Amino acid sequence: MKIPAAVEIDRQFWAQRRVLITGHTGFKGAWLSLWLQSLGAELFGISAGPPSEPSLYALARVGERMRELTVDVRDAAAVREALRQARPEVVLHLAAQPMVRRSLREPALTYEVNVLGTVNVLEAVRSDGEDVAAVVVVTSDKCYENLGGSRPFVEGDPLGGADPYSSSKACAELVTAAYRSSFFASGSGARVATARAGNVIGGGDWGEDRLLGDVIRAVERSEPLRVRNPQAVRPWQHVLNPLGGYLLLAELLAGGRDVARAWNFGPPSQDVRSVGWVVQRLDALWRGELESQLDERENPPEAGYLSLDSSAAEQSLGWTARCELEQALASIVQWHEAARAGEDMRAVSLAQIAQLAV
Repeated sequence: MKIPAAVEIDRQFWAQRRVLITGHTGFKGAWLSLWLQSLGAELFGISAGPPSEPSLYALARVGERMRELTVDVRDAAAVREALRQARPEVVLHLAAQPMVRRSLREPALTYEVNVLGTVNVLEAVRSDGEDVAAVVVVTSDKCYENLGGSRPFVEGDPLGGADPYSSSKACAELVTAAYRSSFFASGSGARVATARAGNVIGGGDWGEDRLLGDVIRAVERSEPLRVRNPQAVRPWQHVLNPLGGYLLLAELLAGGRDVARAWNFGPPSQDVRSVGWVVQRLDALWRGELESQLDERENPPEAGYLSLDSSAAEQSLGWTARCELEQALASIVQWHEAARAGEDMRAVSLAQIAQLAV
């Protein structure tokens, strides 16, 4: 039986729920932590540290309302000990090496974090997760084998990856599927699913080699933005859209629903836009503060087109992408203008969650 469309996040479910987030200091992890704090969850976070300086984690004081440990997910013993301390009911695994270009420089580290780190989290749940009811492993829309074309990927498409990052996310999907069928298929204990989303945007992203991070740095430094591939088309969406999917998926898993599989969480087709279009809109929103130029340097090859078909999540989970791209871009400019003005960025971020996630 299908769930009706536009299902709401259940505040009562999350209130006082023990939740372990890996990678809580990262861009997505920090937004997710803030959202769960606003819902009243009892949070425990593990991370190797903030990914950038400055960071959303620091500016929004994410660590104030949760217990946290500095743990590298490559350290299996430390991950198991953190899980024993947290005794979570829900595990949200976001810790990752998320940069394609860094994966070309450091392929071994990328596989260690993204693949072995996933093994370590799932092994900790298998060995010491007697309280865990739901596990959501976050991978990427780049886990699919991209041979060109313009058809949105569906969950049953072949996995692959032409670079270590993409390949490592496909591997994480395979690892999770193997653990699910081998250790979590009995109907008792944890239920495990994966979530695929990419090109998420929002305030507070200073990530290396990400378009929005590069845009923010260009505006802050009054330097031209170097645009590598303005014709490349991506499924842009505000970070809160897929995060809402992760929360809804965890609720349904914990409630015993038959949703332990892979799910796409992407934007509607009208928000699948080119890099050049996004840059032009941001330039208009920043009232001419953003100057851009074509990057003539030699860069690694990139897929020309990528998008996701999220109809399964919409029809079977009741998920919907609530924040449209135009609204997302406006919220990013508003967030960074508030930061530049010295406002309380925790309050600004929580206000955006209240506005954009409902």
